Amino acid sequence: MTRFGGPEALVPGEAPDPVAGPGQVVVEVSVVGVTFVETQIRRGVDRWHNRPALPYVPGGTVAGRVSSVGEGVDPSWSGRRVISDLGMTGGFAERAVADVGNLIPVPEELGLPEATALHTDGSTAFGLVEGAGILPGEWVLVEAAGGGVGTLLTQLARAAGARVVGAARGARKLDLVRELGADAVVDYSVPGWAEQVREVTGGAGPDLVFDGVGGEIGRTAFELTADGGRFSIHGAASGEVTAIDPAQARQRQIKVIGVEQLFGFGPKMRGWAQQVMSAAVTGRIRPVIGQTFPLEHAADAHAAIESRDALGKTLLLT
Repeated sequence: MTRFGGPEALVPGEAPDPVAGPGQVVVEVSVVGVTFVETQIRRGVDRWHNRPALPYVPGGTVAGRVSSVGEGVDPSWSGRRVISDLGMTGGFAERAVADVGNLIPVPEELGLPEATALHTDGSTAFGLVEGAGILPGEWVLVEAAGGGVGTLLTQLARAAGARVVGAARGARKLDLVRELGADAVVDYSVPGWAEQVREVTGGAGPDLVFDGVGGEIGRTAFELTADGGRFSIHGAASGEVTAIDPAQARQRQIKVIGVEQLFGFGPKMRGWAQQVMSAAVTGRIRPVIGQTFPLEHAADAHAAIESRDALGKTLLLT
């Protein structure tokens, strides 16, 4: 990235081979995770992260084999299959430097693409479910249910015994959400979707909403939430976080779990990542990889995410 802008601002380039410093390793990257937030950072419109200094290499999650280790790092890491968080930059590359404390071994029974699809989104989904506390028999509305986090929230809510309404845009995503076990699906690009949700839930509305969209859709979902329910915010794919009147929430006794919850996830992400990978190995959940692109076509991957047509997780392969 040499400038902020549309997907076309993301172009292939050459860089010196990275060298592991003290407490670091070099990862031969096989798979890179791509997120919606990264597209907003690229445009220069994200309000939640510091803007990287130009030029920069995007990408915060990589998977591959450790090729070399730096001073003070256990040599047994060399050659191991790992996944790692890099922060917000450095991942769209054939080789990347990672802090050894951020490495998570990938079980041999799990492919690197599947591990990458699960890692950040799966850890986030585990955290959201833990924070919201799902009870068996509850109605749960999952927004953006066809996306990386949404597909996993749908599966985790079902595994907890909830009844799930998956909200997404377009027939392809709705078909996927049904396949993942949702009890009902609604297309929130079609007028009247809120009435459909209310009808499905017997007129009371969902007991719990996972709001990853924000804006008008998030606001409508809050209005739908059952009195005494919970409204959990984790994203703003619409460009703005759902605005909620605290007085209205108190009056209806709705517990609002704000987007700030994500700021406390950091220390627990490693444990959640190991849990979600174990759940995938045993078949309790499955990652959804909707589309993959060669590393040099990273701009196409960003364009696919921004088009709202992408299913599940989008990955780059080296």
